[in-house]
Amino acid sequence: MSDSQAPYRVLARKYRPQNFDDLIGQDALVRTLKNAIESGRIAHAFMLTGIRGVGKTTTARIIAKALNYAGADGKAEPTTGSTDDCEICQAIAEDRHPDVMEMDAASRTGIDDIREILEGVRYAPTSARYKVYIIDEVHMLSKAAFNALLKTLEEPPEHVKFIFATTEIRKVPVTVLSRCQRFDLRRIEPDVLKDYYGQIAEKESVKAEDEALSMIARAADGSVRDGLSLLDQAIALSEGDVTAAQVKDMLGLADRGLVLDLLEHAVKGECPQALEIMEDLYRKGADPSVVLNDLLDIIHMLTKFRAVPSAKDSAQVMPDAELNRASELAGSLSMPALAKTWQILLKGIGEVNAAPNPQKAAEMILIRLAYAAELPDPAELIKRLKDNPPANAGPAPQAVSGGDGASARASASAGAQAAVAPAVQAAPVTSVQSAADIVAVLEAGGAMTLATQVYLYAHPVKVAPGIFEFYPAPDAPQDLAQQLTRALKTATGERWLVSVSAREGGPTLAQEKEQAQQAAFDQAHAQPLVAQILEIFPESQLKAIHKKEDLT
Repeated sequence: MSDSQAPYRVLARKYRPQNFDDLIGQDALVRTLKNAIESGRIAHAFMLTGIRGVGKTTTARIIAKALNYAGADGKAEPTTGSTDDCEICQAIAEDRHPDVMEMDAASRTGIDDIREILEGVRYAPTSARYKVYIIDEVHMLSKAAFNALLKTLEEPPEHVKFIFATTEIRKVPVTVLSRCQRFDLRRIEPDVLKDYYGQIAEKESVKAEDEALSMIARAADGSVRDGLSLLDQAIALSEGDVTAAQVKDMLGLADRGLVLDLLEHAVKGECPQALEIMEDLYRKGADPSVVLNDLLDIIHMLTKFRAVPSAKDSAQVMPDAELNRASELAGSLSMPALAKTWQILLKGIGEVNAAPNPQKAAEMILIRLAYAAELPDPAELIKRLKDNPPANAGPAPQAVSGGDGASARASASAGAQAAVAPAVQAAPVTSVQSAADIVAVLEAGGAMTLATQVYLYAHPVKVAPGIFEFYPAPDAPQDLAQQLTRALKTATGERWLVSVSAREGGPTLAQEKEQAQQAAFDQAHAQPLVAQILEIFPESQLKAIHKKEDLT
């Protein structure tokens, strides 16, 4: 670089907004602050929150300049317009005015740093109208620092204003939030970002394709600064003409058309074609994790199209041809299929990020998607079973014996343990004498969820033919008795009297099994040979007890 050549300033600094009119995508905040300043209803403390790069610190500086604006003659009142003719505002913009102090709470978190501020609060500003303290990442302050700040924050001198900025608003104590006027800076919409980046490219005398700007806007994820950094990088890469192909390579993105092809083959169960496209994308430099994220975004969009057809008109930046194709694909997929695909991809992204070979992990996800496409959704499966019941099926589903029945009951209850007692054979109504008989009757009637709830939550008090009195556990559903009355009548065809007792009954079936297991473990520990083994190997544990016939 020659001596006469000015040092380069990155776009994020060069085009940093200097007044409220320069802020984009924050209309509510701008309108509120303008009205407050013009009417003189200025709060003593502001809390600005939002994701990185949406303009929190920039807004804080704009507020500081607006409040301290004095004009060219030094006699003007606070303004919401341009501040270019004010020397004080120029000094604030260059971060050299003694009355406007910025502090990074991420590096100065202690009470001593806050005490330094509080000592300066007592003194009047040297030349500005207000002393303004801008504290960035305020959530990083220690508890002691927050406590020291509270009293001054509640009743500061008239010449002092506090402006806080944070990306983690939930970490700021409520006692501090209640003393501030809060403003939430929103993520900037992709179409707004695209237009803004187009204006910046024009000012820089750079030609940029619309699709390239759309990619940068999507990658920015609502952050103006992140997008400007990407645009800066794209300009340096392209040497003047920013093309979609260059941005795609720079970001490691996959072609949207190919991603749609990939998704279409996967959801149709066409595994070889899907894997071929995935391999092609990998050869072209696409990141497997980014490809799966793109698939997830498309599934989200397709689900919205399916649920709200009019959402197509307000879709994010996307070429019309691809938008129409996505809409057609949404129409060919059912809502359960879309939900199933979403869940597989959501879980798969975590697996890809943790895998030693992300490409192979991504291929496994696609294989899973392709084979899941051949599985019927639950509604279709139930319809098939109703229309074509198995040859040996009776009028109602039969109880499943052994471990499978236990798993069915466990899966029907969110709080159930992983394994519960095996289901007993259904007993005739006239011989119902125990809670286990009640569970068998419910299972025989297909009421698996209620069978699980009885197993887990019902302390039996009285059980007899047509009568079931129980004491409910704290986690039991409030309407368990009413549900049991209906289900038992449906399952047996006879009237049942089911009531909730005020006195505690016996242990639940789950507790009985747990007690039996514990007794078996205690008996095993008492065996001399087992005790000797545990003594020799102190870190070993007795995990399970099996019968001899189970091991043959």
